[in-house]
Amino acid sequence: MSSDANTIRAAVRGYILENLMFSSNEADLPDDASLLDRGIIDSTGVLELVLFVEERFGVKVKDSDMLPRNFDTVNALARFVGSLASAS
Repeated sequence: MSSDANTIRAAVRGYILENLMFSSNEADLPDDASLLDRGIIDSTGVLELVLFVEERFGVKVKDSDMLPRNFDTVNALARFVGSLASAS
């Protein structure tokens, strides 16, 4: 498991593109684009992302951490996962 920010960002972006956007074009998902405002994720999508990061990075996401500030962009999610990984 790597907690390197670029590795996390690439894994998160790849997961979102493949599993939520059904795309392989990285240009479709800028790192700072709002996943909520663009309709890419909803509450079910957040749960899918939680399961992905818990499995992929070996971290535990608390219910209280399931907030837009942690899940709204690729950058936010990468920062959040990085902070969880460094705390464990």
